[in-house]
Amino acid sequence: MTDLDGARPGGPAVAAPGAMWHVTVTVAGTAVPTIEIRSGLERLEHEHPFLLAGRYAADRAEVRYWEEAPDAESVVRLALRLWDEHEVSAALPHWNVVGVEVVDRETFHRRVVNGPHGRQVAPVAVIGVTAF
Repeated sequence: MTDLDGARPGGPAVAAPGAMWHVTVTVAGTAVPTIEIRSGLERLEHEHPFLLAGRYAADRAEVRYWEEAPDAESVVRLALRLWDEHEVSAALPHWNVVGVEVVDRETFHRRVVNGPHGRQVAPVAVIGVTAF
């Protein structure tokens, strides 16, 4: 049995060597003036050429970009290091990664066509959900 993208349940998401993956990294920490985070993200854009977009607030930022790698696990490892590796050179705030999303090109394009929530494949039960 395979899941929607053809991978075996519980197995790693693997694509062809050199596959492109859409990555979203979210970082958060102590608030800084928004002009500082904006300037840092602009410098990061020059240092990391595949950066597509960035969103920010005084205490968090999100960057989206494409990464080339053979599998999702490799991309996650690279994404977890992105902020730390550019913190000094791009003068980024000393924040921590609080979220990483990695999807293959096909999934990304399906979202563009179908919207962020896509088409529901099967009913989902929601149990014990609370706001935080």
